[in-house]
Amino acid sequence: MPNTQEPGPYPSKETVAPRVLIADDEELIRTGFRLILTSRGIEVIGEAADGAQAISEAERLRPDVLLMDIRMPELDGLEAAKRILRLLPRCRVLMLTTFDLDRYVYAALAAGASGFLLKDVTAAHLAAAVRLVNTGDALLAPSITRRLVERYATTHEAGRAGAAHRPATAATVDRTPPLHRDLAPLTPREREVLVLMGRGLSNSELADTLVLSEATVKTHVARIFAKLTLRDRAQAVILAYETGLVTPGSSTAE
Repeated sequence: MPNTQEPGPYPSKETVAPRVLIADDEELIRTGFRLILTSRGIEVIGEAADGAQAISEAERLRPDVLLMDIRMPELDGLEAAKRILRLLPRCRVLMLTTFDLDRYVYAALAAGASGFLLKDVTAAHLAAAVRLVNTGDALLAPSITRRLVERYATTHEAGRAGAAHRPATAATVDRTPPLHRDLAPLTPREREVLVLMGRGLSNSELADTLVLSEATVKTHVARIFAKLTLRDRAQAVILAYETGLVTPGSSTAE
């Protein structure tokens, strides 16, 4: 039955078992994951053997969570995930791979995925991960995501610096980056919260730093997600770096 629930900034899914679509070119993997999830009360509504089929099945079945292999024929999982998330922004994607390489993690997060799992994941961890991302949270801890994004942001900035050597000006030495147009809807307080999220702080750490209640912090985070159409904290960290709001090497001690 299609998921016809109207979109909202924060769905309440804690008590609802997610409906899952599994996309992997290995039938044995799909069967194993189906057995693991169904045995733990999680409904598997369909399977796909390649990226193109994953897109058509996702559009037809409208899953809550999509388990997507990165390497598949016809269309790889990263590109398929991008297309599916454009069609179904409420869907949560967990990327699967046999390769524990940072570049896959970064590419998956940049594509809009909410998490990343190796195929040798334990049964308990798999089920827990599916339930976690279904609540709207990201599987990777904010501090891990920050370190990962910073590593790639540093590499990107080094490449740009080597490509162009321009004289320093007041604008280039000013450490305060210009406000990116994508951040324009945010209030000053919300931009402050986004900066701290980009630096890897959890909600409780944000509350301590800003001397706010954790409930107030959660409200700010929810508004940031809604205004910038972000799915989770992983995307917030990436956006903070890509817009220049947070720069590689910055820390909460600044």
